[in-house]
Amino acid sequence: MAEGNIRMLGANPFKGSGIRLTVLRSVVENGSIHGAAARLGYTPSAISQHIAALQRETGMPLVERHGRGIRPTEAGVLLAEHTRRIQDEIARAETALADLRAGKSRRLTIRYFATAGAVLIPPVVSELGRLHPEVRVALRLGKGLSEKETADAEIMVLDDTVRVPAGLRTLHLLDDPFLAVLPPAHPLAAQPVIELGQLRAERWIDNEWPSTLCRETMLKACGAAGFSPDFVVEAHDYAAAVGFVAAGLGLTLIPRLALRAIPTESVVCRPVVGPVPTRRIVAVVKAGAESQPPLSAFLDLLRAAADEHGG
Repeated sequence: MAEGNIRMLGANPFKGSGIRLTVLRSVVENGSIHGAAARLGYTPSAISQHIAALQRETGMPLVERHGRGIRPTEAGVLLAEHTRRIQDEIARAETALADLRAGKSRRLTIRYFATAGAVLIPPVVSELGRLHPEVRVALRLGKGLSEKETADAEIMVLDDTVRVPAGLRTLHLLDDPFLAVLPPAHPLAAQPVIELGQLRAERWIDNEWPSTLCRETMLKACGAAGFSPDFVVEAHDYAAAVGFVAAGLGLTLIPRLALRAIPTESVVCRPVVGPVPTRRIVAVVKAGAESQPPLSAFLDLLRAAADEHGG
């Protein structure tokens, strides 16, 4: 057995296998061929071919059939864990080299979605500037994880409705429930909490048109309550929707965090249940980079701000 292992290592079975190791790691972390294919943008057939090739190179089974799916073998789990450590170390090395190139005036590029830009980001960046005046911060609006957006940003603050590619890490910040926004004279405004099903016969203000993933969260919750909203007004943003509600043209659902950036004196906001439509707000960083200053300082401040708003 030892002799065979020596021969295998001497033949360097992993030479040129970087992609295959990434594929194995994704299969182990996602728990399925199809999950890895969706995450990496490959077909399930291509994922299976990479795993088969890696098994031939190592001379060991890395996955095995389990019911209708597959599960990693002990060797597969071991190899995936070593791959994760190696890739994280490479990400740390890349970040460290970037720090050396930038010198003391390190540039931190942050991409964010609109609500985060209105509520979470401004005080955090202001405090970071006080603590680290040598850091140059660039703020960029971003709604997804395109190759361009991930290439030029150290951190992205997003709602967790996007697929995160391999090599990036998701850090949960807060859960952001939607609230019902009603005209003050509405009969349901007197209730401290509203059952979502009570809104089935109401006139609705659509607050994110054309459709967005947050809008889909709202529609999915309404569907679970047994109805589809009757939209009578199309609005492109939350502030406009609140204006229409205040005029008595209908009601809407808006995430709680977004309402903190909008004047709401002319409307009534109430929690909804049955179910509670909720979006997760996350920070996305390169794997292994979150420990690097000043990104680490920014994340600490961001978590503190998220805890304050999520309470």
